[in-house]
Amino acid sequence: MIFNYYYDSSYIIYMLITLGISMYAHFKVQNTFSKYSKIKTSRNITGMQSAQQVLSYNDIYDIPIKHIKGNLNDNFNPSQNTIFLSDPVYSNNSVSAVGVAAHEAGHAVQNAQGYTPIKIRQLLVPITQLGSNLAMPLVFIGLLLPVQYNFIVNLGIILFSLAVVFQIITLPVEINASKRAVLSLQNANMLNEEELKGAKEVLKAAALTYVAAAFTAIISLLRLILISRRRN
Repeated sequence: MIFNYYYDSSYIIYMLITLGISMYAHFKVQNTFSKYSKIKTSRNITGMQSAQQVLSYNDIYDIPIKHIKGNLNDNFNPSQNTIFLSDPVYSNNSVSAVGVAAHEAGHAVQNAQGYTPIKIRQLLVPITQLGSNLAMPLVFIGLLLPVQYNFIVNLGIILFSLAVVFQIITLPVEINASKRAVLSLQNANMLNEEELKGAKEVLKAAALTYVAAAFTAIISLLRLILISRRRN
């Protein structure tokens, strides 16, 4: 029964679209980061130093910046109030490293200044995790049961919609962090004009991954809604 509702010709189209968008975003990030990782900053600024200077430019001095093993798993952890920079970023003085590190510092600035969207995203994290874990199992269980149990499918859809909201609210948070990063890099004269242009390209490419994730989540939600309606 589940194959009649979920795995049909539209499922193949959906998979090809979402896979294509995700692969393009991943390729764009890797390619752009690799390109500008070969260009060193004229002032020899490392990723860690650029994050420090972005914080200082915004009068923030109490946020530690730590090294984390991995590749481009850089992040700002609001619960620890700490910026974590990966192997290719922390001690690297490339334009890519500076751009990525400044972006994470932008998140720290958002948090320190009480930027509303990041507060909303932080509140949604535990709810989203719960919804993501339960949504699809409930949908599949509901599809295996008789149609009178379609409320289980709908419950799964409601939970999945929380993950969609999280992806959507993530977009302005990421875009704003990049804007703060670029503004700080420019006004603090950390990069020259060409280097700043490269940093912008890196951050634009990174933003595509969040656009792709939000688009995929929205398409997935619409598909689940159509499945539920078709079943009714």
